[in-house]
This record gives sequence, structure tokens and C-alpha cells, in this order.
Amino acid sequence: MTDQTVPTEVQVAVETVVSGGHVPGIMLAVAQGDRPVNYVAVGVDGAGRPIARDSLFPIASITKLATALAVLRLADAGELAIDDPLGVYLPSAACAQPEVTLRTLLSHTSGLPLDVARSLAPYAHGLDWPTLATACMLTPLEAPPLTRVQYSNVGYGLLGLVVEQRCGVSFREALHSLVLEPLGVEAYLGDEPPRQPMVIADVRSSHANSDLEPFNSRFWRSLALPWGGLYSTVEGALRILLAFQGRPTSFLSPELRSEALQNQTGMLNGGFVKPLMWSPCPWGLGADLRGTKEPHWVPAEAGPTSFGHSGASGALAWAVPELDLAWVILGTRAADSGWLVRRGPGIGRAILQAYGT
Repeated sequence: MTDQTVPTEVQVAVETVVSGGHVPGIMLAVAQGDRPVNYVAVGVDGAGRPIARDSLFPIASITKLATALAVLRLADAGELAIDDPLGVYLPSAACAQPEVTLRTLLSHTSGLPLDVARSLAPYAHGLDWPTLATACMLTPLEAPPLTRVQYSNVGYGLLGLVVEQRCGVSFREALHSLVLEPLGVEAYLGDEPPRQPMVIADVRSSHANSDLEPFNSRFWRSLALPWGGLYSTVEGALRILLAFQGRPTSFLSPELRSEALQNQTGMLNGGFVKPLMWSPCPWGLGADLRGTKEPHWVPAEAGPTSFGHSGASGALAWAVPELDLAWVILGTRAADSGWLVRRGPGIGRAILQAYGT
């Protein structure tokens, strides 16, 4: 273990999940207001290495929060408008039509599918971000805009291309200058980190235990995915989340930050894939809104306006505005095993009980 500064009930909740064999290890950070951040590390990664506070993890789709922040920062700077049609910036995109706006891409209501077709970007040696970018550009709508919520990596790939178009540099460079550097986040996108990231166990892929393994391979890291490619520490993930909470206050305008945490999807149904489909499915400009979704990674006690994002690597970043409370869970087992949706609420409940008064 490293820091054991979280309250006893929170530490016990984390230790119980690890000792129960649900995940090899967890790094947890909890922030409330201006108090010092509390940390606890329990267990090991998939290779048996102890977890530490400065351990690097693949934070998977928590990357989408960073990508959304890049778009919001450009909106604050007057470089784009959230309600601009995608076609203003990427007129040759197959999905470019007036109803497909940056807002619909941020809130997963554009009508795009979950992922690019394998035929457009085969997952094999030679795949890179330019190839994936072309695949995103060639991906047509699967449904009319504003008729459903379908979580879409394609949409965030297109947002990455919009950022590139507005900034005139690669998405990786733009993300560092717009988001990571101003927030003081140690994170790596497309670059090999200076120290070996934590190994994620139980990766359920036909490429598991190969040099193409998702999350754990140099190949995966090289893809620089705007929807899921960041590697960071628990503190880095927390800082990305806290930017939506107004920390630092100068990072986003209060008006746009407030709008980002409002439900953008009305009463539309949708979500990821079964069983993670909800009726309704609220979503903000980048952030998953808790609403009344069940099952979910955080308990209902967090409240309908609580927000954050999960990651398929076994990661979760969540905030409760009413309590000025936020936490990040970085686990070392892939989430499609089900451990995070089954055990995450228990950890969240312990956090709410310890910090909610």
C-alpha cells in the first residue's frame, strides 16, 4: 500500500473488493473541496507488480472527458461553436449533415455507431491514427440524429479531427496544449511513457497475450485514440474530472462548464450495449450523467446530477457537485469482466458515507 489517508470504511471497501478476488488491485483518489486529496493503493497489477500513487494506467474512455475539454476550450476561445454542424469543419465526412453538430457528437446523439467497421480499419500491425481517422470520416450514420443515445467512439474520433482542423497540429499535440499542460496532468497519448504502465488483467480479446493486446501493448499505446488512448496517474485522471467542477476556475468559463453538465439528451433512450442501456439515458457535453440509470458504476445515492465517466480498462472518474466531492478508481482488471459495475457502487457508497456529511 501507499497512502492510507482515506477513512477506514473506504479503505475497507477497497480492500474487500481486492481480497475477494474481483480485481488484482485498485488505486483510489478522493477529493473534496479544497482539502488535501486522499489516496489509497491496494494490491497489484496483472503482472503482480505493486500499485503506487504514481503508477501509470490506461484510463481508456476517461480520455473522452479530456477530448471534450479540448472542444470546450476551443469554444470558449471562439474557435468553434458547440452547435456548429460537423460539416463546417469536416465537410467530406460521410455523416456530415446539418443535424450532426458538435453538441450531438459530444452527447452521443449523432446517430453514429459505437465503432468504425473492422473492414475500414483492421486491427492489425500497421494500424495507426491516420488510418482510424479516415475510417471515422467514412463511417455513415446508423440512425437519424437526435433519435437515440448510442455511445460512439466514432463521434469522438471526429471531434479529435475537428480539434486538429482548428489547431493545425495533431490531436496529441493539441490535447497537451489545450488540456493536459494547463491542468498539470501527467499523461501520454501515442507516446511511450517513461515508465511501464500497470498491466490490466483479464483482457477479453482475441489479441490477449499478444503484442497487439488492448491496453497492455506498445501497439495499443501507439494508436493515440481520442476516445480511449490516454495513460495517466490517478491524480491526472482526477484533475481531468475536476476541470468540470471548476478547478482551476480559469480553465473553462462558468457558463460553458454549467452547460456541459446539463442533460443534452432529453428523454432519449440508449447507452452502450446491453445490459448498459437505459430509459432515459441522460448525457452532458462529454460527461455521463447518473440520472436513474441501473445498472451503473456508482450508487443511486450519488444523485441524478452526479457525473463522470468509466473506462473499459477498469477505470472510473466520478463527481457529486452537491458535495463538492470527486473520486477516481483505477483497477487492474478489464471492466468487461463486470467487476466495476458490480463492485464500483459499493466503493462509491462507502465514499459517500464517509465524505457526505
